[in-house]
Amino acid sequence: MIRKLKLAIGIIVVAAAAPAVAQDSLLEYVVNSCEADIKQYCIQVTPGEGRLLHCAAAHEDKLSGECSYALYQAASLLEQLSVAIAYVAQSCETEIKTLCSDVKAGKGRILSCLEGNGDSLGDACNKALADTVSE
Repeated sequence: MIRKLKLAIGIIVVAAAAPAVAQDSLLEYVVNSCEADIKQYCIQVTPGEGRLLHCAAAHEDKLSGECSYALYQAASLLEQLSVAIAYVAQSCETEIKTLCSDVKAGKGRILSCLEGNGDSLGDACNKALADTVSE
């Protein structure tokens, strides 16, 4: 559970820095679900550098079911996202190097580059994108 809690808080940090609507929704969901727990157990903790993570982990056995479930859901989604990113990165390695080498990573720019070069992508890369990217 502590590992999943760490992953969930990690996604909160990542989601807070990313503009994607889905990530904002996930962040809002976790924050709303855990707000009472954070206020009850971690109110004196200054956010940042993993301090809230350590506080939540220290009180893991006391977290509400709603918060625990939200953190579990966030961790599960993060794990799925990590697998999907690794799959696309491996399947599209050649295309990323040849077609998108000048693109700065982050904020979906490499994915946009790959999608913009759809006619130049190999079969494996096209399949990985079709398997993982939904409209």
